[in-house]
Amino acid sequence: MFKRILVPIDGTPRSQRAVKYAADIARVHGGSLVIYHMSPSYHPPYVVDPYSAAQWLPEAQYFEEAKTESKKLLAKAQKAAAAKRVTAKVEHTFGDTPANAILVAAKKARADSIVMASHGRRGLEKLFLGSETQKVLGKTKLPVLVVR
Repeated sequence: MFKRILVPIDGTPRSQRAVKYAADIARVHGGSLVIYHMSPSYHPPYVVDPYSAAQWLPEAQYFEEAKTESKKLLAKAQKAAAAKRVTAKVEHTFGDTPANAILVAAKKARADSIVMASHGRRGLEKLFLGSETQKVLGKTKLPVLVVR
């Protein structure tokens, strides 16, 4: 266990902290990281408002910009892992359901554990926004370390 750890990131300071925790664990156990980022799929508006249409990106431009941003996030996380002397591969996909995408990434990476951040939402905010961490916990048999 802890030989191949999947670390999903979203660009927040909490997810960067999760990378550092995962790197510490991997270093102690002689493991490595797979750092994963999912960008939302492209969804153009159903009704185009002529006043806001100019602000909507064309599909090709959206994908290119999302890939560029993801590369930056993943490079920063990979650098943090390297600073802890841990090797880290990176993975990026597009999707609509982060929890499911994380589980698919874990399976693809043959991860034996997941380290991920929780944003600490509570009450109505959690009810309306949901918790991707909670969804992952409910759908996987892998050990999951939740970093706050």
